[in-house]
Amino acid sequence: MAIPLTRGVLLLAHGDDLVLEQVGGAADDTSGVPCTRATRFQIASISKQMTAVAVLLLAERKALDLADPVARWLPGTPAHWSGITLHHLLTHTSGIGHWTDYPMIDLAGPADPDDLLATFAAGTPLFAPGEGWSYSSPGYVLLSRVVERAADRPYAAVLDEEVFGPLGMTGSFAGTPGDRAEVAVGHEDGRPVPSWDLDIVNQGTGDVWCTGPDLLAWLDVPRRGRLVTADSVAVMTTRHASTPRDGEAYGYGCFLGPLAGEPAVHHSGYNLGFKSLAAWLPDSDRRLVLLTNQAEVDPTLVSEALAAR
Repeated sequence: MAIPLTRGVLLLAHGDDLVLEQVGGAADDTSGVPCTRATRFQIASISKQMTAVAVLLLAERKALDLADPVARWLPGTPAHWSGITLHHLLTHTSGIGHWTDYPMIDLAGPADPDDLLATFAAGTPLFAPGEGWSYSSPGYVLLSRVVERAADRPYAAVLDEEVFGPLGMTGSFAGTPGDRAEVAVGHEDGRPVPSWDLDIVNQGTGDVWCTGPDLLAWLDVPRRGRLVTADSVAVMTTRHASTPRDGEAYGYGCFLGPLAGEPAVHHSGYNLGFKSLAAWLPDSDRRLVLLTNQAEVDPTLVSEALAAR
């Protein structure tokens, strides 16, 4: 079953075999450069998986503890954050809100890091830590700051040196592209759209760019236990908290629930002008990657097509 993909990359692997590959459309309408396997796309909230793995790597090295209070790593946090741990941030059970709870923040930036954290801190918690579940991109921004402090390096450098490099993800990076080549431009309503601020506002939560093959390789972290220990994979893919969707839970940076009629470890993403989906279905050992720079693409159509194969 073909999938109506206007522009982007779609990959489906069964075991170690690539069984479907669709690449098409323009990476940039202005220049007319086409999308290829080497084109880098914003993966948006799938970036949270890389943040979670960076935290787990630091935990394995005893540089931090998942039970650490946020205040240990971010001094000056408000009293109502006193019970929030890194585990709460990783599982969206901290009570810290999502972007809609901070309408004063411009996702296109620019922003001062300290001002951004102060804005988060001024918000009213949605619930006491561990007493509910609510998706929170700001929580993952906080985690990126923790990673920087625990590793004593910029967050993008940690991902480059500790995650992308060891996994052979040579086309991937975090943050603003700068003068990098083969970078897609986001499109919406048939027009190019400006990028969000990936260096500050979306760091740790939606700042990573990947090629299709790189993201397919990334799924071998849970599938084959690459990069982190088996214990870390188990923690990452544990159903820590139920989400509002029937049968679905959240682990560390991943949703755990049905996709195409099977249990799956998955996450989708949306940044302005970009949509993405990455999923591993353990029962059939299938991996699916969708990267597109066309906002109108519906990732649910991809999962439906997957079910038909």
